[in-house]
Amino acid sequence: MSNKKNKAQGHKTSVGGQALIEGIMMQGPKGAYMSVRLPDGTIETEKQEFRRLKDRVKVAGYPLIRGVVNYVESMIFGFKCMTKSAEKAGFEGEADKEKMSKTDKWISDHLGKNMMKVITAVSAFLGFTLAFLMFFYLPSLIVDLADKYLLGGFIEKFHPLFEGVIRMAIFVLYIYAVSRIPEIKKVFMYHGAEHKSITCYEKGIELTCENVRGQSRFHPRCGTSFIFVMLIISVLVSSSITLVFENIDDNRLIWTGIKLLILPVIMGLGYEFIRYAGKHGNILTRIFSAPGLWMQRLTTSEPSDDIIEVGIEALKAVITENPEDDAI
Repeated sequence: MSNKKNKAQGHKTSVGGQALIEGIMMQGPKGAYMSVRLPDGTIETEKQEFRRLKDRVKVAGYPLIRGVVNYVESMIFGFKCMTKSAEKAGFEGEADKEKMSKTDKWISDHLGKNMMKVITAVSAFLGFTLAFLMFFYLPSLIVDLADKYLLGGFIEKFHPLFEGVIRMAIFVLYIYAVSRIPEIKKVFMYHGAEHKSITCYEKGIELTCENVRGQSRFHPRCGTSFIFVMLIISVLVSSSITLVFENIDDNRLIWTGIKLLILPVIMGLGYEFIRYAGKHGNILTRIFSAPGLWMQRLTTSEPSDDIIEVGIEALKAVITENPEDDAI
């Protein structure tokens, strides 16, 4: 069977990417490449060094384990690419020192070219701290207080379930609030272009602006879907633990520690499900994928043609002539 025939029929690809500042990073059989729209209007595509742990340590590629490894690697590599894209897009230009505060001047004078790296590192730390408070501590606190002062212990055995519901609600509200920020709206347009480009490629259609524009901006293997799948799995796992071990969630500190310990298991299960959902479209995958696909209405936006062009360039850089090279 010829390559052209394979492309015409379409296939499920393992190619994935990430929206950046004025750009998109894609990973495929040729490696990882980043395409960025420069201040002068041109598109620069550059290969990014990224060697996965599973290529060096066999066990890192085993089911369940690979989900945790992939998540951590993606977070670290994603921050690196985001920083580079900001620099290339001109977000690290010289500021007007006359209009800067004393604190800003001190930061500019002492950090110089390393400013973006420091800002990224601090942002990452604050982000992880905020995520812990919002998605671990706050839901537990809300359920505890509501059950103690409003419901009189009525939902004691169902704390994990209600914690999960509150956690999902907080996540939705957080994404909605972030999506209102103008700079983030632009990133979400690049996110939409990433999905559209990959979908067009999976259908075996030629990668042109017109063809990509007509594709859906929602994709089942998106990180948004992964997060929602993890939230659902966390409810199921936590509820199972409290049913088997009664009163284990009475001590809030111990229960928080247990939830942190089972987080790698939840990540692993979530990753395996997303991989499975990428290959199959049965009733189970549609049900579990539905919340994540719905959330992509917030985390993606319809891209303009100039943004679609960046997505196409990034995708073309990582694929080969043979679709089997990146098949799931």
